[in-house]
Amino acid sequence: MDATADATADARADTTGTLDEALQRLHASGPERLGRLTNHAPMAVEALAAHGRADAVHRWLELYAPKLEEYPSAVGSITDDDWREALGDPRRAADWIAYFRRQVGERPWRDVLAAWWPILLPGMYGGSTHPVIRVGHAVRTLLSGEATEPRVAELAHGLGYWAARHRPVTGVELLPLGDSEGAGTAAAALDAVEPIPDRDSGGFPARLGRVAGLPAWAATVTDPDEAHRALTELVRAATHRYATHGHGEETMLVHASTAPNAVLRALPALPRTLWAPSLHAAWTASAAVTSMYAPDAPVTYTAPGTFAPEEVFERALAHGDEHVIKFTDTALDIGDERALTAALRAVEISEPLR
Repeated sequence: MDATADATADARADTTGTLDEALQRLHASGPERLGRLTNHAPMAVEALAAHGRADAVHRWLELYAPKLEEYPSAVGSITDDDWREALGDPRRAADWIAYFRRQVGERPWRDVLAAWWPILLPGMYGGSTHPVIRVGHAVRTLLSGEATEPRVAELAHGLGYWAARHRPVTGVELLPLGDSEGAGTAAAALDAVEPIPDRDSGGFPARLGRVAGLPAWAATVTDPDEAHRALTELVRAATHRYATHGHGEETMLVHASTAPNAVLRALPALPRTLWAPSLHAAWTASAAVTSMYAPDAPVTYTAPGTFAPEEVFERALAHGDEHVIKFTDTALDIGDERALTAALRAVEISEPLR
């Protein structure tokens, strides 16, 4: 092995070790704080490690530490016979995490994910979509490297959080997109989303309950490859859109792209029969967030220069906000100039982590 290969192996080992240490540390904390806000640290540290900044993980965690809360108390054991009674009960977060820890200890993590994905997918809108985002980060790190115990445990924590916050969306009418030029694109569909009434009041659950209709984009897609293509298009369109619309709510609107991107990251680990349903659920999430937080009008935004992807990520890291880091992580998945511009916009309008 030459010197370059040695250095690469050493860097990979350092990233694996640092990320695993961070995840072990974070698994002593709960998935939420203040009874409703998400613990973003596991997702953010995975993004840092994925982009070669494992050296910044523990320093960032020290800044984020005041937002961590103790692990929640257990209520009672969840079993294969009674899990339906606990689905969607946030008080059972510790019980659900323990259940999935047992599941991934007994079966390959891919089998657990494939079995539970169709059960959890209809409820991906609970917890402001953060549970599925956490699962997406966990799956990415499992697919890209060794399935170490902390990484498999992180998937269990993500699935458990998702089950506890499981919330389906019902009664949403699918509205025709029309037949104008470009109407079939994800960008046009997002532009066609109508804002909810009284969108300046209430938190995520209350606003979600006021979503009554969404454009029927990609509703007829059943082919797995077409679903993958359409989901990729959606992530790109939602990310690009943030540059001109993110000011509607700089934090919440990042989820219009990070939630579908989490689903996209999970697809390679899922049976192809689940790809089309995943697209449909991801579209509902992205469109609903757009409806809930859309600004009155877009703005023109020009990036303050031209930056390489790694420079944009460094700006996000220096800013420190967990949503900015995760959104930039998604923008780098796309990698084009408009996506990087959107990430710079997020840095500009979001409150830094102090």
